Amino acid sequence: MQPQMPQRFAGQGTPIQRFSQNYAGSPRPGYGSGPPMGPSQVPHQMTCSPRIGMPQHTGMNMPPPQGHVAMAHHYQSGSVKGPKAKDKDREKGEKDEKGMVVNRFSDNQIKGRAKVENMLDVTERRYFDKIEAKSTHAEVLIGRAQHQQAKVMEAGFGAMHKHQMMGHGMGSPLDRKRSGDHRGAQPKPPKKKKKLADKILPQRVRDLVPESQAYMDLLAFERKLDSTIMRKRLDIQEALKRPMKQKKKLRIFISNTYFPPKHEVEEGEENLASWELRVEGKLLDDNMKQDPARSKRKFSSFFKSLVIELDKDLYGPDNHLVEWHRTATTQETDGFQVKRPGDQSVKCTVLLMLDYQPMQFKIDPRLARLLGIHTQTRPVIINALWQYIKTHRLQDTHEREYINCDKYLEQIFETSRMKFSEIPQRLHPLLMPPDPIVINHVIVVDGPDAKKTACYDIDVEVDDTLKQQMNSFLLSTQSQQEIQTLDNKIHETVDTINQLKISRDFFLGFAKDPQEFINNWLASQTRDLKTMTDVTGNPEEERRADYYYQPWSQEAVCRYFYGKVNQRRTELEQALGIRNS
Repeated sequence: MQPQMPQRFAGQGTPIQRFSQNYAGSPRPGYGSGPPMGPSQVPHQMTCSPRIGMPQHTGMNMPPPQGHVAMAHHYQSGSVKGPKAKDKDREKGEKDEKGMVVNRFSDNQIKGRAKVENMLDVTERRYFDKIEAKSTHAEVLIGRAQHQQAKVMEAGFGAMHKHQMMGHGMGSPLDRKRSGDHRGAQPKPPKKKKKLADKILPQRVRDLVPESQAYMDLLAFERKLDSTIMRKRLDIQEALKRPMKQKKKLRIFISNTYFPPKHEVEEGEENLASWELRVEGKLLDDNMKQDPARSKRKFSSFFKSLVIELDKDLYGPDNHLVEWHRTATTQETDGFQVKRPGDQSVKCTVLLMLDYQPMQFKIDPRLARLLGIHTQTRPVIINALWQYIKTHRLQDTHEREYINCDKYLEQIFETSRMKFSEIPQRLHPLLMPPDPIVINHVIVVDGPDAKKTACYDIDVEVDDTLKQQMNSFLLSTQSQQEIQTLDNKIHETVDTINQLKISRDFFLGFAKDPQEFINNWLASQTRDLKTMTDVTGNPEEERRADYYYQPWSQEAVCRYFYGKVNQRRTELEQALGIRNS
């Protein structure tokens, strides 16, 4: 069953011819009268022949040429020659200054040009015949398009609603222009960064929905909570910049084992007594339960160097020292082992140099007694000296950058007055490497395979376990991703509420006073059109009805519908796969 075509297109001929019959020749009240114009008598600005090209004034953005419709009627009656007739007159010749006719073109040139024009006419007829060949389906599509055009008022309300939602003017022509432009995909604009203000509901929404106050209370609590968390994060970051150490006990085990000579010895083996010395240790943790996921720290990681000094009389000057020093490629170990031949008890000295992080220094004994510290880091020593200066009021009252040394500082720094900026430089000669830990041990060789062990506890500084937890807290992104997801949902919900509020205001305004609403819409359309075309116009003339009964309005209507038909024809050609050859 073929769809019924609209009555407007039930006539004979091509769509272009029916357009000319229906619009170009039909009289309009107030537009003047005159004989109807046929398809060939439509003003040349409105033709679409390939020979003439697309018109330059097809839209309403530019003012139409005055008197165009009147000129078309004169072309029909023959009182004024059309453009083609004038061209032929110019081809035949023109008069010189004395009135003589001078030929501009030869006969062959005139015939050649006429031949080209005939070929263009044939091409134009073939082009429209190609469209007419599929007119059955074309009429259906055009009928549907015109049926949609009949709902222009409903579309106008949709455009008004879009204006209220987007804030660019009710049904702005600018929006229609953008929606009709499909020549290329526009790049997506960058996502707008959401702000805290985007979560706040407008006051009008809160007045309409009293329950929304609970959401606003939660939002205020969230801001307070975010502020507290941010402040704590900053405190943690500042704390991580400072060394966080805690003192713990390191238990050192020094053991020795004696191996007497064997009774049965194979050939080639030496039958000598020997002993073995082992230095090991472990960190005494206050928590008895060890965390299995926590890695155990190696014994050698606590020290910078280790020296075992044996009896020089027994082992000579070249074999009585056993040394270990940390390097960049050192592999950490759980202990040290020394094996030597011998059957006598040996006195040994174990020297352990702790690996301080950050570096610590031993202070000159005189300054140490004055400040009350023995070994500390450089910042701690300078701070202790500054506290001593403030306590004894050694800062100059007039020149605050100078320090007046008392008799003790004068003996230590060998000056009676110095600048505060000179303290690090004068303090440098008074700082020495810290003393090593000295353990005196006796290797006893009493019984066979006898193992004797001695224990020593020393204080060491290790990283605070809280530091690792702080780092984990700062580096954790799982909670941040979850919070970001929830924030996005909140923003979307608030946007939806705002859109619904705008829709409500839109329909409520139309329901209260439709006439004023439509007037406001038309005024908004006018402002948008003037903004697009940069035409200010004359408001005093435009507000009078006589202004719209002038001859230009008839041509404007024809151009408007011509543009609409052109648009529908382009859509039809794209749908049918017709290409302009």
